[in-house]
Amino acid sequence: QVQLVESGGDLVQAGGSLRLSCVVSRNILSIDAMGWYRQAPGKQRELVARISQSGNTNYADSAKGRFTISRDNAKNTVYLQMNSLKPEDTAVYYCAASVDGIGYWGQGTQVTVSS
Repeated sequence: QVQLVESGGDLVQAGGSLRLSCVVSRNILSIDAMGWYRQAPGKQRELVARISQSGNTNYADSAKGRFTISRDNAKNTVYLQMNSLKPEDTAVYYCAASVDGIGYWGQGTQVTVSS
């Protein structure tokens, strides 16, 4: 079992920044991959950024150059630094983990970007 607890969502103006955090309930290095997803109202959940066990990262085209996924192994925490936020980034952001083919989700944190 893996528990994920997100935090850091907020209301921010366009052009602003936020850092989301996801605390993992076990040794983060034992997790195959972790990612941040988001779901806007009326839309499907989509991958924003992903980091593998080896530290390789992948980003959605919409996130490239603005968002950075990272992790602190000592704190068992994954971060999503979001810069130059746009109104279209408004969504509930979810942390996800994959362990032995099983997916785990956090409860989500709301990010709202005002124009």
